[in-house]
Amino acid sequence: MGKVFSSIHPSHEEFIRKQHIFFVGSAPMSGDGHVNISPKGHDVLRIFSPTDVAYLDLTGSGNETSAHIKENQRITFMFLAFEGPPMILRLYGKGKVILPETREWDNIAGHFNILPGARQIIYAKIEKVKTSCGFSVPYYSYDGERDTLQKWAVTKGEQELVEYREKKNSLSMDGIVTPIGLTFADKA
Repeated sequence: MGKVFSSIHPSHEEFIRKQHIFFVGSAPMSGDGHVNISPKGHDVLRIFSPTDVAYLDLTGSGNETSAHIKENQRITFMFLAFEGPPMILRLYGKGKVILPETREWDNIAGHFNILPGARQIIYAKIEKVKTSCGFSVPYYSYDGERDTLQKWAVTKGEQELVEYREKKNSLSMDGIVTPIGLTFADKA
């Protein structure tokens, strides 16, 4: 049932583009740390080549993926067919965090619609693609995107978002300093 590929094939890309949600998984190096799985909505994912993907990451209550990538680079993306033929598709790779006000941000940000609350771009070099049946994934219908996070970010304003990120996005729940946390430490 499952098949493994060394890169994203055109049929994989077509499948990915049809999905309204994807999930990102990461974990710290320590076996005592927490595995993180984070859902992502909106039109934030970009496929640059069969081995290069990135997504615009919005401010949230935590920043686990960023901390884990800084520590060990490992990242997994998972896409599920909630409509049409069943399938699960995973992308396994090595990631990096791209922060605003850097040359890398300037080079890549133009590929995204920068949404309110954007805090970083997570870029990944894909090493393996795996498909599996998805036979047990239920059907769900897509009713649209929530605008709650974007409204929250607009209401906060840029200065309050910076303060929020310093307080809530500088450390992972396991105490790993995130790249955002490093920027605050550099300014201190």
